[in-house]
Amino acid sequence: MTPPSEPLIPRAPIAYALATLSGLLYFLSFPGPALWPLAFVALVPLMVALRGQKPRRAAGLGWMAGFTMTMTGFYWLLGMLQAFSGFPWPLCLVLMALLCAYQGGRFALLGWISGRAEQRGWPFGVVFALGFGTSEFLYPLLFPWHFAAAIYKLPALTQLAEVGNVVLVSLVLVAANLAIAELVVARLRHVRPRWRVVAGLAAVPALAAVYGAIRIHQVDAAVATAPKARVGLVQANMGLLAKRKEKRAGLLRHLRLTKELQNGGPLDLVVWSETSVMSAMEESLVPTMYPMQFTRQLQVPAIFGGVLVRPVDDTREYVLFNSALATDKDGKVIGRYDKQYLLAFGEYLPLGDRFPILYDWSPQSGKFSPGKSLEPLHVAGRQVAVFICYEDIIPGFVNSIVGNGSPDLLVNMTNDAWFGDTTQPWIHFSLSTFRAIEHRRYFIRSTNSGVSAFVDPVGRVVSHTDTFKEQALAHEIAWMQAKTPYELYGDLPWWIVSAAAIGMSFIRRPARKPKVEPSPATDVTEGEAAS
Repeated sequence: MTPPSEPLIPRAPIAYALATLSGLLYFLSFPGPALWPLAFVALVPLMVALRGQKPRRAAGLGWMAGFTMTMTGFYWLLGMLQAFSGFPWPLCLVLMALLCAYQGGRFALLGWISGRAEQRGWPFGVVFALGFGTSEFLYPLLFPWHFAAAIYKLPALTQLAEVGNVVLVSLVLVAANLAIAELVVARLRHVRPRWRVVAGLAAVPALAAVYGAIRIHQVDAAVATAPKARVGLVQANMGLLAKRKEKRAGLLRHLRLTKELQNGGPLDLVVWSETSVMSAMEESLVPTMYPMQFTRQLQVPAIFGGVLVRPVDDTREYVLFNSALATDKDGKVIGRYDKQYLLAFGEYLPLGDRFPILYDWSPQSGKFSPGKSLEPLHVAGRQVAVFICYEDIIPGFVNSIVGNGSPDLLVNMTNDAWFGDTTQPWIHFSLSTFRAIEHRRYFIRSTNSGVSAFVDPVGRVVSHTDTFKEQALAHEIAWMQAKTPYELYGDLPWWIVSAAAIGMSFIRRPARKPKVEPSPATDVTEGEAAS
């Protein structure tokens, strides 16, 4: 199909208004506002606005949608910047806008791919879907997110995550939006809709639901026969400043809540949150000091967060590790995992390891070092894949951890108190639930201030805490091992999708040769031709 010579929406103010509307609808569909049905139409205004646009304007329209959704969705950034930077609110607003302008670049990339590839003759629906997958997979973000988070409470539509991770679920929503956009475009052009196209696109979420129903039944059957354990999690709800100033009080709170869980029945494992034990410990003293201080008192296998110290012979003097430590029922430390995805400037100074003198210029920057090992922890006679903070929303990273062993359980420990009592802890949680589906294992998430939860292998939230409340939960889980398609081939399909999308942006679609019907005058038999 030849691309239109003129944009469907030629007037820039109207096109940008439609892009802005998409950004608002996208935000409203996410956890927090939680108007999830809007996810099935949120992209329609942007799709209409993009049709026939030149690449430069298409990128601008995409950016406007992305900027709008991030300025509304990341509204909590303003309060966080005010609280922790000490800057006046106008400056904080500028910094927030700059970050959101960058984050919105994800949709600028989508718009550019769509505009450029459509200009080269490729069907809009195809390039938009490929561009959307590419932007979700490739574009680097400080605070990652995926469109599929809007429907994390609809397990019938999320089971495809085991095939192509959370991005594939996002594309199920894209297909629904493209079906509706096809009808709108036909109406605006005063032509008949391409009903085959509409039906094909609408069939995508329907088929995803059928697949989901089948897989949910199969996975539930596997859970029913798997060995079980009673696991507890603790949410101590220590304030950000209190965690640092009242370290002993925080530890005692964790011990008390664990004891309350044990009073309700024996535990096979208890999980505490990120840096739940705030007192920094020199790593050489870990085997002796932690058992003396508290782990012997637990009398149950545990995974807890700690801050470990290692002396170094340079201007830094020491480096820190944000660690998860595992103990057996006697309190002996039997495993350790160090966080690898660190927050720039907050936890580490870029290039600080190579050029330690940089810490003289930026003394307030964190001195944390990333871990190296991806091995799961061995605890309670099982393998447990552990990841810390935002590592739980990076599908490829969690897939690497799972692939380095045969874990029976997924565990995340987090501290989201930075974001305050906003929508962000819920968005972070919703994004993390897809790890349970991608790997068909129970997922336990223990956070300092919420949302802590048990998620089953089909992504259902079995039990969760409230935000900013001191709570502890215990629940039966199943020890599960499975090999999902995503574990087998990882992100390879998304690299192929990205290569195809970028390729279409530069390579013109081959022209179709017109079909020539033979005329009666030239339709002769072989015998006639021979004579």
